[in-house]
Amino acid sequence: MTKRFKHVLAAVFAGLLALTLTGCGQSAASRDALTHAKQVKTLVWGVKADTRLFGLMNIKTGKIEGFDIDMATALTKQILGADAKPTLVQVTSDTRVPMLKGGNLDAVIATMTITPERQQVLDFSDAYFNAGQSLLVKKGSAIRSVKDLKAGTKVIGVQGSNSVDNVQKAAPNTKVLQLSDYAQAFTALKSGQGDALTTDNGILYGMSEQDPDYVVVGGTFTKEPYGIAMNKGQSRLRQAMNQALKDLKANGTYTKLVNKWFGDIPGFDAKEVQ
Repeated sequence: MTKRFKHVLAAVFAGLLALTLTGCGQSAASRDALTHAKQVKTLVWGVKADTRLFGLMNIKTGKIEGFDIDMATALTKQILGADAKPTLVQVTSDTRVPMLKGGNLDAVIATMTITPERQQVLDFSDAYFNAGQSLLVKKGSAIRSVKDLKAGTKVIGVQGSNSVDNVQKAAPNTKVLQLSDYAQAFTALKSGQGDALTTDNGILYGMSEQDPDYVVVGGTFTKEPYGIAMNKGQSRLRQAMNQALKDLKANGTYTKLVNKWFGDIPGFDAKEVQ
């Protein structure tokens, strides 16, 4: 075999490999997700690991725990059978949409608000948690509501979250510092890099539970219905999700999980989210 022929052969092999990988990526993104899930007995979920009460990594067990995790488990079993288990893939507010569009996930359950902009590129289930945006501040702060966010104040938010846009509309004169995840955002608030942290109230109550020196103030100034996100065109999976949600509410599983994670949180009304 000549050196030239080896080079030609290597180039052909590389081209075939690239074509194969491209084809695999396309099939993963476009295949019927529900049919595939039934074949492999799992649904691949995008979940957060930095959001207390919803999805947080337990450093002792190495497992992600929270309401969204329990919901993913319950929905997987409701759709695929009692012996099915979810496959959990860690995402952030920034990565969840690209990973879903790329075919790496079947669904995302990660404190994701249903918005008209997101509905242009994704399909959503019915709302499974009715949250609302609020503010977290240190005890004794002069900030008591979004009306107190004026020129000279700084609010911390998370990249990829619609809460940043919401607070900029509600308080256009305040400065907004965007960080990559909630763990960094809360650390920044505690180190004095901002006067308040803003996101959905359920997430903020989780931070307050972690450190009682920080409190949720001012009620909510938006409505943030969380939905399960899926790729466009996955109508069968979307229908299955909606039916499973109805079944979990009807058989009491949903209320049980809400009370498990939020029932004892001071100031939080679990009935409002259902």
